[in-house]
Amino acid sequence: MLVDQFELKKQLRQRFLQERNALGEAFQRSASAAICTHISAWDVFQHSNIVLAYLPMRGEVDLVHLLNDYPDKAWHLPRILPDGEMRFHQYDPKRLVRHRYGMLEPDASLPIVQPEQVELVLTPGLAFDQQGYRLGYGGGFYDRFLSKVPDCVTLGVTFQALVQTRLPHGRLDVRVQYLVTEAGLTSLAEKPG
Repeated sequence: MLVDQFELKKQLRQRFLQERNALGEAFQRSASAAICTHISAWDVFQHSNIVLAYLPMRGEVDLVHLLNDYPDKAWHLPRILPDGEMRFHQYDPKRLVRHRYGMLEPDASLPIVQPEQVELVLTPGLAFDQQGYRLGYGGGFYDRFLSKVPDCVTLGVTFQALVQTRLPHGRLDVRVQYLVTEAGLTSLAEKPG
């Protein structure tokens, strides 16, 4: 009996969450630091002013060092709306609120970045494949948002252990153009989907 894509993704999420947890906090901290170093050395990052990032939850790669080390960037973080949409608000570390899903997000009164202003999106993922497809937590927030910003640069952020040869994907899944792990930064633009 064939497993449908929804069920397969659900099973993969459970597996990859376990694999990410098994990496341990010490490894996650050192790998996150290495990932921040790779991003900060990247010319696309150096020339981007309006950058979308995220605050880590559940063992995700921690990019807070970048936000702290590059205060001249116009950082924006996601806020999940009740209708399932995601908007990016200006980052202010003193004005973060806890979302019902558990992550910190910007206060709703902070300015919103317009999609056409975005230059670079640092995109979290539970896992990515070598074609740039991501496996998130199943809400589709990033895929919906990335479909609205086709002209900006997208960088997938994860640990090397969670990079797969191929992940299941559908017509609404949006590929990232680059991928960064503790092992380095790679262009995926030329790889077939």
